[in-house]
Amino acid sequence: MLILLPPSESKTAPVSGDPVSFDTLSFPGLTQDREHLAATLARVSGQKNARSVLGIGESLAADVARNRELLTAPSGPALSVYTGVLYDALDADSLAGPAREVAERSLVVISALWGAVQPTDYIPAYRLSMGTDLPRHGKLNTWWKPRLTPVLDEAAAEHLVVDCRSAAYAAAWKAPAERTIAVRVEQLNAAGKRSVVSHNAKHTRGLVARCLCEFEAEHGAFETVHAVRDALSTRWTVELVEPTARKAGTLTVVLDPPTA
Repeated sequence: MLILLPPSESKTAPVSGDPVSFDTLSFPGLTQDREHLAATLARVSGQKNARSVLGIGESLAADVARNRELLTAPSGPALSVYTGVLYDALDADSLAGPAREVAERSLVVISALWGAVQPTDYIPAYRLSMGTDLPRHGKLNTWWKPRLTPVLDEAAAEHLVVDCRSAAYAAAWKAPAERTIAVRVEQLNAAGKRSVVSHNAKHTRGLVARCLCEFEAEHGAFETVHAVRDALSTRWTVELVEPTARKAGTLTVVLDPPTA
């Protein structure tokens, strides 16, 4: 099983540690692309129009300054650098030993800067989104797609893929349709009507990722999308639209109405 996650916009900068070592990151086929993009981001972040190019406001000027030190800044485990609603819900540090092992081999964060990283990869904090139109690169999800595809196609061979990414990050790599289910979150209201949610969706996807890691640690690897559905059904109301050879499936988690 591979569980695809988006990065968080907010990141916690490690206060100590060695700089990023490109040769030690997962998916070594991406090394040259990562080195190129990291150097480009550091250079662009030193320009007068950096905030405009990166699409961020004045309140995040410190993040732009941090980008300039990208190659020398301390690095830390990816799941300590990525913070925010989804990662708080995942709470990977509290996973028991076997579940932590599942997380380390199964979780893949799709990144605008690194392409794809896994939990034990050491990276610095940075500011770059997949929707950024970087000079001479274009939209980064388009730039990454031909680079990520052969690498992640190989990594995903014969694995089920549970896709928790947002749209911009999903566009950077199309997982094998027949083995992929995208996680969708809907909220019931008091009248029984459903709506798509944002904040709760991120939180729920973090919980889904955690639940699947714990379930696999206890019961063994998932063999079918039905097994994934059944595992999540122990906690939520879940609906599965099965994948086909041409289109990924959808696994909808339906949340109960909020309590007053």
